[in-house]
Amino acid sequence: MNKVIVVCGPTAVGKTYISIKLAKHYNLDVISGDSVSVYKDLNIGSAKPTKDEMDGVKHYLIDCVNPGDEYSAFDFQKEARKIMDNNEISLICGGTGLYIQSALFNYEFEASKRDESFSNKYSEYSNQELFELLLSKDPNIDKNKLHPNNRKRVLRALEVLEETNKSIHSFNKNKEALYDYYIIYLSMDREKLYDRINKRVEKMMEEGLIDEVKGLYDRGIYPHAIGYQEFIPYFEGVSTLDMAIDEIKKNTRHLAKRQETWFKNQMDSHFYNVDVNDLDKTLNEIIKDLDGWLK
Repeated sequence: MNKVIVVCGPTAVGKTYISIKLAKHYNLDVISGDSVSVYKDLNIGSAKPTKDEMDGVKHYLIDCVNPGDEYSAFDFQKEARKIMDNNEISLICGGTGLYIQSALFNYEFEASKRDESFSNKYSEYSNQELFELLLSKDPNIDKNKLHPNNRKRVLRALEVLEETNKSIHSFNKNKEALYDYYIIYLSMDREKLYDRINKRVEKMMEEGLIDEVKGLYDRGIYPHAIGYQEFIPYFEGVSTLDMAIDEIKKNTRHLAKRQETWFKNQMDSHFYNVDVNDLDKTLNEIIKDLDGWLK
């Protein structure tokens, strides 16, 4: 069974530094496990590693999809497995839990990609009416995993049901691991992490984040991702720039909490407390554990 090292954790915790050092130490390439970094032109807001940060290490699944195009966990699963199946040891770096889980486990996808015109059939339905229609067709739907106001997801559940005659929850989870994996979750004191997140957002603004997002907005591209979606109310004149920035910080902090919960509950993860002043200390601890695992 091929082995896969996974470096994950919230933004601003040091994933890129640790993954590059591990790649160099074990002579590996890096597979990006980030759902935003796959897109071209989404650079600053995605905290995509720069060429200098990559330090000569080859990266896969970065800048491989045009902005505005659809890319799913199914697409990531196929592309990542092509790489992992051809290497005795692979390295994934990213924080998108569903992508990583779908690649490592026998996670099945049976429905085709979303048909954007499907929503037109139900354009006159309110969110609640649409949700009640779904419940009438699929009474076993898990209400804890699907909120009536998540219209896009409710529409997708209806579409999958019509196409496959199966619930969207019925076919996509199988806990059989296809690879021998070691998940490294980089954690940090919450207050320190939140401070780093806030400073990261401010640095993104200095680097030109608003220009990056405005360029996409002017092309009719509205990425549904933190760091991008928060600017739309500002561009439309219904909020201030300061409000948009505060919203990015808040949403990023909330994402960090969800990521930690996901990796604690969904997969067997090894948690490492990061010393922000001495990342090499954490790195050496990880290498020691990995050396034992790789024997």
